[in-house]
Order: sequence, then C-alpha cells, then structure tokens
Amino acid sequence: MRDAHEQALEYATRDDFEQIFNNDMSSLHMLALMLTGDQATAEKCFVAGLEESIEGNPVFRQWARSWSKRVIIKNAIRIMLPVPGEVNPEPLPAPASTDFERDALMSVVWELPPFERFVFVISVLEGHSVSDCASLMGCTLTELTRARSQALTQLALARGIAAAAPQSGQTKPVLFIVKPELA
Repeated sequence: MRDAHEQALEYATRDDFEQIFNNDMSSLHMLALMLTGDQATAEKCFVAGLEESIEGNPVFRQWARSWSKRVIIKNAIRIMLPVPGEVNPEPLPAPASTDFERDALMSVVWELPPFERFVFVISVLEGHSVSDCASLMGCTLTELTRARSQALTQLALARGIAAAAPQSGQTKPVLFIVKPELA
C-alpha cells in the first residue's frame, strides 16, 4: 500500500487529462472564449490545450487541472498576441444565453481591448498573481497593473460602480455607486 506522499508524486496520465477536459469542458471552453472573444479561436485554444496536456511535459496529478487551464491561457496568448494599447478591431458579438447577468458581464469584458481583457481574465477571474500574469503575457508589471486597473475601472463603470484611487495610507481603492442620472 502506497502512502499519501507517493500518491502525491504521481504524474497525471493521458486518461487524467481526458477526464479533466471532459468533466470541465464548459468552464475550460468559457475560459478560452473569455480570452479570445471568438468561438472558432476559443475552440482552437481548447483543442490545442487538450493535445498539449496529453502529449506535453509530465505534470503531477494534483496539478493537472491547473495545468489544463494554463495551457489554454498560453495557447490563447500565442494565437491572439495581445499587446498593450491595442484596440478591438471590431465589436465582438453579444453572448446568447438565458443568464442575463453573466451575459452582461461577458459583453463588458468583450468590449475591453484584447490586452486588458487577457489581463482581467487571467489575473482577476483566474486568480493568477500579478507577476505570474506578467510572465505569461510577456509584459512589464507596470503595463500589467495599468491594464488591470483600466479593465476594472471599465467594468465598474459599466456596472454602475466607480473606483476612486486609494488615498494616502490605503491599499485598496474606494468603491462607490454611480447613479446613471448623475454620471
């Protein structure tokens, strides 16, 4: 009988990754779609992520789910090549589902310039650290922090909330409600 330490050191197998991509298909596809803003490109990222996970480097089994997300993110970056200052070439199509709140959020996210959208999805929605996100995106911490701030401000304004810059001694911005008739 193997102990917990030996089990923790096992590498993920092809079957593990196939199971992850099958069980988490919706969320992994949504990650790719939020990053790319395009169904066909999202599918390419998803398929390439599955293939790379199955054939790629050995990964500990306990890290397989995180690895699967990371390869989708890396493929989306490789395909889309988001850079600071880039604008959306054309408006992305509105999402079509019955979840109106989620669709409203997706519409706002898709309106963000590609670089800001990638930074928001990777650092805020996926919870990557600022330094990890900057490493993935191949940008400076300053560029990343600026893009993240701009994305959060755009999302807050779209949802009727504005963020004020932190005051001296504060570490977090102050949030307040903006009444549409006053904006």
